[in-house]
Amino acid sequence: MPELRYPEYLNCAHELLDTTASRTGADRRCLVTDELSWTYADVIRHTNQVAHVLVDDFGVVPGNRVLLRGTNNPWQVACWLAVLKAGGVVVSTMPLLRAGELRPVIDASLPTLAICDAGLEDEVGDATAGLPMLTVGDGGADDLIARSHAKPDTFAAVATAADDVALIAFTSGTTGRPKGCMHFHRDVLAIADTFSSQVLRPHRDSLFVASPPMAFTYGLGGMLVFPLRCGAASLLVEKTTPVLLAEAIARHRATALFTAPTAYRAMLRLPEISLASLEHCVSAGEHLPSATWEAWRAATGLRIIDGIGATEMLHIFISASGDDIRPGATGRPVPGFRARVVDEEGHPAPDNVVGRLQVQGPVGCRYLCDDRQLQYVQDGWNVTGDSYLRDSEGYFWYQARTDDMIISSGYNIAGPEVESALLRHADVAEAAVVGVPDESRGMLVKAYVVPAQGVEVSGDSARALQDFVKQQIAPYKYPRVVEFVDALPRTSTGKLQRFRLREKG
Repeated sequence: MPELRYPEYLNCAHELLDTTASRTGADRRCLVTDELSWTYADVIRHTNQVAHVLVDDFGVVPGNRVLLRGTNNPWQVACWLAVLKAGGVVVSTMPLLRAGELRPVIDASLPTLAICDAGLEDEVGDATAGLPMLTVGDGGADDLIARSHAKPDTFAAVATAADDVALIAFTSGTTGRPKGCMHFHRDVLAIADTFSSQVLRPHRDSLFVASPPMAFTYGLGGMLVFPLRCGAASLLVEKTTPVLLAEAIARHRATALFTAPTAYRAMLRLPEISLASLEHCVSAGEHLPSATWEAWRAATGLRIIDGIGATEMLHIFISASGDDIRPGATGRPVPGFRARVVDEEGHPAPDNVVGRLQVQGPVGCRYLCDDRQLQYVQDGWNVTGDSYLRDSEGYFWYQARTDDMIISSGYNIAGPEVESALLRHADVAEAAVVGVPDESRGMLVKAYVVPAQGVEVSGDSARALQDFVKQQIAPYKYPRVVEFVDALPRTSTGKLQRFRLREKG
């Protein structure tokens, strides 16, 4: 694709901010909250001033890693962009992480400076000794905001190479120990020039809103990179429960929503909040059950744009929108990517045969000092750890995470398919299905179910759900064991941690 032929030297922060502003107008709105609205000129000014603070006051030089810890707010955006303008490497972290979770991130990335929202410093301090820290919003003389006001509002972006590392994103730990994924300056632009421009197709008057934090690359694209690349605006919401997210959409008339399937399902129970302004709805982070897609379409008239991405790949690489959507299918490779399904020996599998998903494109996995690179990248292909089948039209249909495939009495059973069947029952709010050891069958299909609000569980509840599933899908796939729980284990980004359920047994 010509759009992906980037020059040898580029600074993605300069491209996203200064180049976009010169093309679409610096007076256009850029960042919006309930309290303020910054134009592109405002963001450029604040970003340049923060870059001066980093360089002049803290000695940041190109290649230094800078840890960011904060919520989705304008100053965190300015910091993210400023680190890149100064030639640094951004290491964003989830604001909910504790010291024990931050310690391996800090030990792996070796930042020279931490920038933290006021009130979030303690965990970083507990995770490491001696790391310089810059606080945002505490109101003191040394606060980043106060320091920046005294700095010049111009800053010459460092002429980074297109393949200089711009950010290190850590996986959310759905499979255990998180991994640091390195992405280049060109990669940041590539996700906008592929998925956003080719599939999403936003316009300059779009107002994006995303529930995941910036440290989650799905949220980074939907909240920051995509709107900046096309000259649109971003609505920043710091607390993103489904209710607060829906209220913010209604209040500001947001048009492009990025969130997870669980949030879409929860918002369906909020009919009193108008979501009529929405034009684009994107789902990723975990499998989108067809029941959720169908219910959202019936309630809003909108087709959710499903997609599969990975922190290793920075953003979405298989998706579909509009009339190209096939309900239940993830989609086809995003322009600029190719994908295939392979068997256990790594040979391409025939259509309609389940195998391992592999993908190539303008971005790829580069783990930071981690032997697991050898498993993720094989023969030039990124091996995502997902089981898929491709149909005769080239659509990819999700089956399960490779390690979530349940083999019971010789049958291959995909947990997400059973979950989708359970979620069609009115008494089920959330469901997770895993395989647990069993002497006679090898594995048993076990369902963990969160009842819908107001539903009382009785002795007959499990049997009722089992019978319901038998009517939805092949009877051999029904959950032999059903356990009702108050909540499912999730990462700070909202991803389901099935490995914890398997450990629970």
